[in-house]
Amino acid sequence: MPVKLRKPTLAVWKFASCDGCQLSLLDCEDELVGLIGAVDIAYFLEASSALQPGPYDLSLVEGSITTAHDVTRIKEVRRRSRQLVTIGACATAGGIQALRNFKDVREFISIVYARPDYIETLATSTPISAHVAVDFELHGCPINKAQLLEVVSAFLIGRNPIVPAHSVCIECKLKGNVCVMVAHGTPCLGPVTHAGCGALCPSYDRGCYGCFGPMESPNMTALSHELSELGVGERDIVRLYRTFNAAAEPFSTESAKHDR
Repeated sequence: MPVKLRKPTLAVWKFASCDGCQLSLLDCEDELVGLIGAVDIAYFLEASSALQPGPYDLSLVEGSITTAHDVTRIKEVRRRSRQLVTIGACATAGGIQALRNFKDVREFISIVYARPDYIETLATSTPISAHVAVDFELHGCPINKAQLLEVVSAFLIGRNPIVPAHSVCIECKLKGNVCVMVAHGTPCLGPVTHAGCGALCPSYDRGCYGCFGPMESPNMTALSHELSELGVGERDIVRLYRTFNAAAEPFSTESAKHDR
């Protein structure tokens, strides 16, 4: 009688986020059918109420840590996961909510909420890696679904994921785009931003917003100099760096240099 092999178990977790990266997994459509055949999706509240207690072979984690409860919960997720991969700008860099890291969050709470004493939150929004060991980080806001499938497949068969480390500029060149900075003087973070979007914004004559976070070894000083040469003021340079990956190094360090 043939032995029935156990499928590896996959869990998907949400912390402070918009759910967009989890939806990227559901958007895989035809590819998702093959994935379901290869793994046992044991925990994924976005897709199913059928839950298994774990432990899990692979956990995908979306979202940042913004409360004390989050800290306790992510440590439990790590304890129950053989391998843990963070997905998206929130999980890898703190997300757009990490803008609080540059100000006093208590001031925001006092303005927004009628009863600030009911709000329990941390002063900062931090990536998952600030609290537990992470086996791989997949960047993007939202993530690229093809890259997600590559990462999941790689971990399931025990190899290193093949995810490009070059900048968005390479993607622009591959698509034959005219450089929006050189040709039109449009501020663009493409030279320092990790590839993965397919140069979406520059393809429509808009500057890159840095959705995929900083590439490996970006030359931030050179880009800031070019932005200044284009007439971009200090305040606007800060705003360019402080978006979806505001707290990601080296975006945060470079923005601080211009935050007068």
